Amino acid sequence: MSTETAPEPRKAGVSSPSELKDFVASAGSKLLVVDARHPDANIEPGDAKSIAVAGFPDKERNYRPQAVNLPWSRESNSMESPTVDKDTPIITHCGGGGRGQKAKDYLEKNGFTNVLNGGGPKETDCWAEFGEQ
Repeated sequence: MSTETAPEPRKAGVSSPSELKDFVASAGSKLLVVDARHPDANIEPGDAKSIAVAGFPDKERNYRPQAVNLPWSRESNSMESPTVDKDTPIITHCGGGGRGQKAKDYLEKNGFTNVLNGGGPKETDCWAEFGEQ
């Protein structure tokens, strides 16, 4: 009998690692990664754990250069839209995929046509495909 525990199932809407790998490859330098996590742990206490694993995009340090932080607001059920063309390839993420899916749905409702939910650092096999972008 194995003592290994099965990984938690992915949250609804999180793309598979192979989908993400193909998406990243075809997008190339056009890829935009939208980090929907909130920088204030008082607002989103659960984000502290994922931020410890993967920090926010930082252009000055060239850390995650194709990513922007556009936090999902549970209060308004919305977020700031990225300032890119509507057909830009976008991967949304949060810590594990719940708000990443809300961000994906919101962007699609606002005319963005090429969006995947990448889950987040918790989904290590998915994160490996785009997390450093």
